[in-house]
Amino acid sequence: MELLNTLYVTTPESYLRLDNDTLRVMLEDDTRLRVPLHHLNTVVCFGRIGLSVPLMHRLAQEGIALVLLDDHGRFMARLEGPVSGNVLLRQAQHRQALDAAFTLDTARACVAGKIKNTRQVLMRGAREAKSDEDRAALSRAADDLAASLRALPGVADLDTLRGVEGEAARQYFGALSRLVKPDLRASFNMSDGRNRRPPRDRLNALLSFLYSLWMNDCRSALEATGLDPQVGFLHALRPGRAALALDLMEEFRAQADRLALTLINRGQLRAVDFQEREGGGVLLATEARKTVLVAFQERKKEEIQHPLLTQPVALGLVPLVQARLLARAVRGESEPDGQRLGYVPFITR
Repeated sequence: MELLNTLYVTTPESYLRLDNDTLRVMLEDDTRLRVPLHHLNTVVCFGRIGLSVPLMHRLAQEGIALVLLDDHGRFMARLEGPVSGNVLLRQAQHRQALDAAFTLDTARACVAGKIKNTRQVLMRGAREAKSDEDRAALSRAADDLAASLRALPGVADLDTLRGVEGEAARQYFGALSRLVKPDLRASFNMSDGRNRRPPRDRLNALLSFLYSLWMNDCRSALEATGLDPQVGFLHALRPGRAALALDLMEEFRAQADRLALTLINRGQLRAVDFQEREGGGVLLATEARKTVLVAFQERKKEEIQHPLLTQPVALGLVPLVQARLLARAVRGESEPDGQRLGYVPFITR
């Protein structure tokens, strides 16, 4: 299944080697896992993981992506074989990236998807809040995001759009800690708002880790569709930056936030599951990463009703659906009445 073919390696000092047609994971002299290569399309390594050169050659030959992340889950490198994407689609994408109107419309759709989904998180939290103070604060933040949504149609340039998005994010993260159970807020709070590189508190560390997982899935979906993950519309182009993957991920951030809150509020993650590093950085401990990865994979199996599909689809396949919708817009496809199709973001209910 497409949802089960990513191997995450999290144990420090693990060593990955090729064993005929199998990937073997070793720790010191012990074999911890064997996975047939034909079951994989991505191998993701966190932190200090060793790999043999023959394995890297074979992964590239088989079209299996190798992704290297640091201890915080931040992207470091990606190894893959020859790109087999649709060159005509990529040509169209590069042309559209130079079209100011198309770029603004697509970027606006990405921001609208993000704000609508994060607003749903706050509204649900307000409905379930136990105290009047929390309910009022969450409702105010949801109203602020509604105001940001109303401002989007009148935005005339990318800089202004990014400003609206940034202010909405500030309001959202300012209220997010109120969705943590009151007795856990001392350990999981965002008193300084969203921070990263490195995260300086436990909640930010957990969010950064989950965002990196969604980012990898979004990039893989774009590449599978034939789009160039480097050429985006909302995020500015920079060398080595997967701007389009960042664009696509915006509408999935709320999914990461919901899972983070679930893991905390159900006690699946505790304060002791995080490590503080010299300099003030915070990251997940090794065993806690495994807990998050299992929950992430299980969440991706859950079926949801996509607003544009007639049948339920697993959440983990939605990035691929969205990548195809984005490709449709990039190609300039039209409705039967001749109206050009724009990008439609994924909106959760």
